[in-house]
Amino acid sequence: MPSWPPSSEALRAAFDAPNPYAIGVEDEVMLLSPDTFDLAERATEVLGLLDGDPRFKLELPTSQLEILTSPVPYVTEAAAALLLARQKLVDRAGGLVRFAAAGVHPASPGVGALNQVARYERTIRDYGPIAGRQLVCALQVHVSVGNADRALAIYNCARSYLPLVAALAANAPYYQGADTGLASVRPKISELLPRQGIPPAIESWQAHADIFRWGATTGAFADSRTWWWELRLHPGFGTLEFRVPDAQSTVTDAAAIAAVAQALVAWLGERYDAAEGLPIDATWRIEQNRWSACRDGVDGQMADPPTGRLRSTRACLEELLATLERFGARLQSQRALARAKEMVDFNGAIAQRRVAQKGGVAAVAPWLAERFLA
Repeated sequence: MPSWPPSSEALRAAFDAPNPYAIGVEDEVMLLSPDTFDLAERATEVLGLLDGDPRFKLELPTSQLEILTSPVPYVTEAAAALLLARQKLVDRAGGLVRFAAAGVHPASPGVGALNQVARYERTIRDYGPIAGRQLVCALQVHVSVGNADRALAIYNCARSYLPLVAALAANAPYYQGADTGLASVRPKISELLPRQGIPPAIESWQAHADIFRWGATTGAFADSRTWWWELRLHPGFGTLEFRVPDAQSTVTDAAAIAAVAQALVAWLGERYDAAEGLPIDATWRIEQNRWSACRDGVDGQMADPPTGRLRSTRACLEELLATLERFGARLQSQRALARAKEMVDFNGAIAQRRVAQKGGVAAVAPWLAERFLA
């Protein structure tokens, strides 16, 4: 991580360094009571059973852990690493807790205890009770680019595709035991904190350094980790970090979302290298599509940002996935991209509602737990 606040030269160096299109994931998972399947505030206890394994770390809520995978060239490797890590959690927890992954717990109370560790002291102090409502889980996908100018151009253009990724990954229709009417309520909870949603376009590395300098001067954000947008340039890893997907209930679905993000970056990188101009759409236009993704998921409509022409979200996703298909062989992600195509018709939000229709909302959390190693 460059020293804070980083200079434009330090930022450039960070993004010039990594191998292009390597991928890693951060998987935020919920801890559940084995009896009630409510959230279990036992993260510190579970972490103590993992022998200091660096793949696992505390998150803000005491009912959550995060899994980190190392950067690898292919989604197949990332998925295998994620499955092994999830398996270790299950094996070591030994009945203390169950595990599940989704954007939010479908039925537990919306406020929970927080980990009182140094990393989160300021968040807890600055945001008080609001911080206690951040019981949300994301799948964060990191993709390296290998060239700073290419990374910045891809970042600015990829902002427009965030609503499509969000719609595909929507996996949080229930909250506090009720249907929210949304495909994912997680973005609305996250918005209680600042710097959420579609990130700003950044015109240069100097402009990015100026943002961080402003944050340091005002005290608005203490470091780049609280630059919480749904896509960010991560100076510590030199990656594009997609923060928009909900946590996915299965490793198979997590791999599908990761494959879409990796192929999207590779496609935009190819266009940049061919000297195509990568468009930069106005944030407010992308935000309209973000609301559609939040409300309707794959069942909604998206507007073409330049023209405003409406199309079904499914048609937009099908077109994008068809474009990305040729990267499957190159990135060894054919199977994962094929699963992404299936999710266009039946993703996590739709599956949760199907379960609740049969067994009520109380049936959803046990169902999520059963799918944790799938």
